[in-house]
Amino acid sequence: MPGINATSPRATFVMQHNSAGCFLSYTAPFLRRHEASSNIVLAHALKRVDAQTALSGFEFTSEADVYARLASTDLDSFTPRPTKSAFWLTVWSQPSPSSPPSLDIVLACVDWTLGDYPIFLWTPNRVSASSSAWLAPRVAELTERLNCCVPPERVFSVFGLTSLVKAFARSWSRLTGFSVETEPFYAALFSHCDAHTFRDSDAPLPEGHVLRKATTDDLEPVAQLCKEFADDSIFFPLTIERARVEARELISKGLLWVYDAEGDITTICAVTRNSHRVSAITKVYTTPRWRRRGCAEFLVREVTAQLLYNVGKDSVVLYVGHENSAQRVYDRVGFAGLCGKDKPETVEDSLELGFVGADRGHW
Repeated sequence: MPGINATSPRATFVMQHNSAGCFLSYTAPFLRRHEASSNIVLAHALKRVDAQTALSGFEFTSEADVYARLASTDLDSFTPRPTKSAFWLTVWSQPSPSSPPSLDIVLACVDWTLGDYPIFLWTPNRVSASSSAWLAPRVAELTERLNCCVPPERVFSVFGLTSLVKAFARSWSRLTGFSVETEPFYAALFSHCDAHTFRDSDAPLPEGHVLRKATTDDLEPVAQLCKEFADDSIFFPLTIERARVEARELISKGLLWVYDAEGDITTICAVTRNSHRVSAITKVYTTPRWRRRGCAEFLVREVTAQLLYNVGKDSVVLYVGHENSAQRVYDRVGFAGLCGKDKPETVEDSLELGFVGADRGHW
């Protein structure tokens, strides 16, 4: 592969992708193979390409296509380029010129309507990522490249597989001098539910209560619940004006369901990261005066069933805090590895660490 050998004589190399289309053209078959665990990086990339690319380019790009592309990649892809727009970094290894390159780590630096997202990290090599010997050289190159692309203030937090995030945070702090926040922003389990694990319920909804998609008429109560949800997070509060912006976007895109108790919107459930076979529930919140009445369980079960059986998704995924009582709700719906139960390999410990003095975004 002369392109790679010419540009990167070392066993590990980093590429920069300044468009989602470019990123997917190098990573599609690997993300596709791990579509559930890669949701945090894949779904954001798919939002940034046209429908044709998302439907055909992503689906039909093969590993052979990727290796051919890597072999002819020009020098520019290996040169750090500062950017203010969304971009992706990919870490590859190639032990010998005769072996195909391996995608080891993906970094996504993206934003949305309300500002910058955290730095998202993902690896298809979960077992290898538990080894400091494997992680150290890759993370060192990754953080050095990232430091060439953005000012350190942009990196307000990093989220992903726990071992990967901890290694990244140590390396980034040493490199930039930005200290890691004492308290993690988020410590969670990545869980999933499919048609085999889903648990239905015969419990009837109270009379006059409805589970439905949110409409524009729900804007104000939904905005209030978005604000309450954000304020609960402590680290990413919202004003009611910005919560209204978020609510309007979720409703207009058809990404939000509500529990309607005779006109009182008690609970919201957002599904904002979607790919071909996987959807992620990204926000579930019940206003305090309606808690302990089963609203969240009714709504999450309904949304999960809709995604699995009506939309045809293979899997619904979510993150839930280690200490979050919502684990019980998700467990009863059929999400795996929660409430102290045995965790399959596909249920991962995830972590978000913040950096002191950085310019905080929102998610």
